[in-house]
Amino acid sequence: MKVTGFSFIRNAIKFDYPIVESIKSILPVCDDFVVAVGNSEDGTLDLIRSIAPDKIRIVETVWDDSLRTGGQVLAEETNKAFRAIGEDTDWCFYIQGDEVVHEKYHPAIIEGMNKWKDHKEVDGLLFKYLHFYGSYDYVGTSSTWYPNEIRIIRNNKDIYSYRDAQGFRKGNNEKLRVKAIDAYMYHYGWVKDPRAMQRKQEQFNKLWHEDEWVEKNVVKANEFDYARNIDALELFKSTHPKVMQERINKINWKFDYDISFNNLSTKEKLKSFAGKYLGLNFSYKNYKLI
Repeated sequence: MKVTGFSFIRNAIKFDYPIVESIKSILPVCDDFVVAVGNSEDGTLDLIRSIAPDKIRIVETVWDDSLRTGGQVLAEETNKAFRAIGEDTDWCFYIQGDEVVHEKYHPAIIEGMNKWKDHKEVDGLLFKYLHFYGSYDYVGTSSTWYPNEIRIIRNNKDIYSYRDAQGFRKGNNEKLRVKAIDAYMYHYGWVKDPRAMQRKQEQFNKLWHEDEWVEKNVVKANEFDYARNIDALELFKSTHPKVMQERINKINWKFDYDISFNNLSTKEKLKSFAGKYLGLNFSYKNYKLI
């Protein structure tokens, strides 16, 4: 069984992406890795080159910043990396630049890939998610955070990245048929130095909206105000991936939150109750669980 990791990145240093940690977190279960490195304003290309030259192949790309509908350019960049994977690969392991896999899940991931490799009806493998917010001590708990997503796909070039690269589809907009595995993806996209987060907000909203919308709707500030965007959080009581420890030790801002307080709408409170006590899940599903 051959496994190829793939990802895309641009301006990783400028926007403080843990892309090195992302790639390193899944390298032990990958035979090789393809990274689409976009035209950057910092040292991103050299950063990727420094990780594991014997395992990583770089595809240099130029982002089409005119693709603003639904963050389409992110899917385009994902597809560039995916299409560069050779035909001899069985599974393709996708990870975004703000996602990291804990090493404790490597055995379950390998087991899942081995178990379903020869079952051609299985298009991919589904991960559970933890979404960190504000600092490494809190995770989001409302239904606005997606609870699952596909991160391992079969090497079938009929598959393509969907919308803003959150998930995948195949053929004529068909959802992938997937098997769930007992592994989490740790999403750190909302844990950054508040200055870097503010820069990201101002820049990345331009991938979805016209300049006029960004000017009107994105708050201008020196630092991002995490408190303005909270609905409900809980304390994270487990361990982070080892590859994240150095970054966590360097945290240079303070974020505290009273977890007894939430800003959930009535609708969100009903969803939370239904999920916790009735076992009902109203989350959007970009896949078919088989």
